Amino acid sequence: MSSKEQYIGQYFGIQPQLLPQTATFFKEHALLKNEYFCRQGRNCNTLSFIRSGALRVFAYQDGKEVTQWIAAEGELITDLSSIMFGTTARWEIQALSDCELYSIERNDLNRLGDFIPNWPNLEKTFISKCFLMLEDRVFSFLSMTAEERYQQFLVKRMHLFNEVPHQYIASMLGMTPETLSRLRNKNLK
Repeated sequence: MSSKEQYIGQYFGIQPQLLPQTATFFKEHALLKNEYFCRQGRNCNTLSFIRSGALRVFAYQDGKEVTQWIAAEGELITDLSSIMFGTTARWEIQALSDCELYSIERNDLNRLGDFIPNWPNLEKTFISKCFLMLEDRVFSFLSMTAEERYQQFLVKRMHLFNEVPHQYIASMLGMTPETLSRLRNKNLK
């Protein structure tokens, strides 16, 4: 089974016998460091699995950049509202490094239901997973201290510290770069 088929199977739960045909809809796509995957205010018609590299999801608020998420190898990237509902993107998505992606366009994503019998249920499960991830992030911001969010990040995504500028990690965790630095130094002792 190819890595592309593994990603598709993992995220969508498609039966193994349908994975080779489904994988043909996902095209290899490369982004160079600093290139944009999508731009705020434009349509985002692509959903991608990240084969390698990292991308940052952010928006401008009160004249500064606020990082919503950093997606890395093995994760999905898109502006979910834009690809699902055809609205303009709410987020800027930019490559933080050279990236290799497996990408599917909105039209092809919609065509998957033509040959995957239970596609509506699989798509519903996929959207539910996305919602649960966002719900967990909101809960962490409401119930955890900055230090607890930092500790949780270390457990789940420590590899990003070597790949991503720390000011983006700080923004994603809802803290200043100085607070992140203080927490890192405290943990190193």
